[in-house]
Amino acid sequence: MQIAKPRFQNRFNVNPSKFRNMKYFAIIIIPFFIYSCYGRKPKVKTGFEGKAMPTIQLLAVDSNTIYNTERISPGKPTLLFSFETWCPYCRAQTKSLVSNIESMNDINVYMICNTQLSEFKKFYKEFNLDKYPNIKAGVDYELSFERYFRTGKIPYLAMYDRNKILKQVIIGKTSIATLRKIMIE
Repeated sequence: MQIAKPRFQNRFNVNPSKFRNMKYFAIIIIPFFIYSCYGRKPKVKTGFEGKAMPTIQLLAVDSNTIYNTERISPGKPTLLFSFETWCPYCRAQTKSLVSNIESMNDINVYMICNTQLSEFKKFYKEFNLDKYPNIKAGVDYELSFERYFRTGKIPYLAMYDRNKILKQVIIGKTSIATLRKIMIE
């Protein structure tokens, strides 16, 4: 007497219930990741809202110039954009910023990086940041920004009004229209 073979022949000796468990896991986890990437922008309460801009010194790409936030003249809103050169969301935010620079001409942009100067120089050159007079970018060699805001999250966008008073902080890639709306209103 010959035994009938099952319709599904398991050639690799894998337990089919493991695939079923993975399917349920994927059904639960994938929507979570999609929501976290495309959901609302996390508006962060820092406790510094309504307070003056901190003093942050940035070492410019020439390794001689120091940009200091104390020297920012009141009168224009200011965006402090903390990023890392390897972060895909920071790179996308930078690309969006430079491709929409015309709508940001009336806003000071300070790009703050915590990486090595050599890595920062490559990033600076790749995005041609020297072309934009309202963008000042440099390495936060004292880690002042990270210590002040107590964050390691990137991209971290701190938006200040014309009087250098913090209005709002957002973590994650954000449209230029949203940034303008928050800073200009």
